[in-house]
Amino acid sequence: MATLTDLLVDLDAEYGELRAVVGELSDDAPEWDLSTPAEGWAVRDQISHLAFFDDAGRLAMVEPETFAAMVDRLVAGTGDPMEVHLAQGRKMGGAELLDWWGSAHRSMVGAFTTADPAARVPWFGPPMGVLSFISSRLMETWAHGQDVFDALKVDRLPTNRLHHIAHLGVRARPFSYLVRGRDVPEGRIDVTLTGPAGDEWRWEIGKDGNGDGNGAGASYEGEAEGRVDVAEVTGSALDFCLVVTQRRNLKDTGLEMTGTLAEEWMSIAQAFAGPPGPGRPTTSS
Repeated sequence: MATLTDLLVDLDAEYGELRAVVGELSDDAPEWDLSTPAEGWAVRDQISHLAFFDDAGRLAMVEPETFAAMVDRLVAGTGDPMEVHLAQGRKMGGAELLDWWGSAHRSMVGAFTTADPAARVPWFGPPMGVLSFISSRLMETWAHGQDVFDALKVDRLPTNRLHHIAHLGVRARPFSYLVRGRDVPEGRIDVTLTGPAGDEWRWEIGKDGNGDGNGAGASYEGEAEGRVDVAEVTGSALDFCLVVTQRRNLKDTGLEMTGTLAEEWMSIAQAFAGPPGPGRPTTSS
């Protein structure tokens, strides 16, 4: 299991990779306003979104009461709460936007460096454990970064940091159902992914979504008697992460599902918080 230090190092690396790409853009480069695959969002919107929530992460950790008041104001306001920080970023030049994101990222990482890994972090939904929170920020940075890389037509090599995102995607299986008002179906699903270095990453999960990567998960009724039908998800870790962050349509990946449990889950998989995502349209004919 990754430690807090491991996660913070990898989060910083994820930030650095994306920062290196957008840092090449001049202050008034037209690419800042280039549309990304997220409908209605330009490159600058992806960065301002990360900056706002990194700022919010620091606030939640060090000033939870102030954070709670901010959430109340956003909830009480009219219109889409997302538009507030997107509008803020749209008023900035590229350099100012990068300064905002850089300061927010560094402050958040600093706030969590000495955090108790067992602490709970208040958030826009239910409170989160510190490790889960940093994993989520890493996932968000990677996913919104993918939209930027796609918009700029820049290839990105997958890294072992994908393991954090894949683990979060597995753990979020129950949420994918509950956020849609659906019961989580019973049964076991084995997830076997090929990491960027060619090694195998495995999870065995059940209804609660628990199960350790490269280790055994929960027991299931009837397993001892051999009566458990095991559904399976197999493929590359990159494809799995692209699907659970809804950056690629399932049909446009090489993931293979065996059993209706696996097929159904992958069709609605969602590793991020918030309402059900619309997903991405397929590019397949």
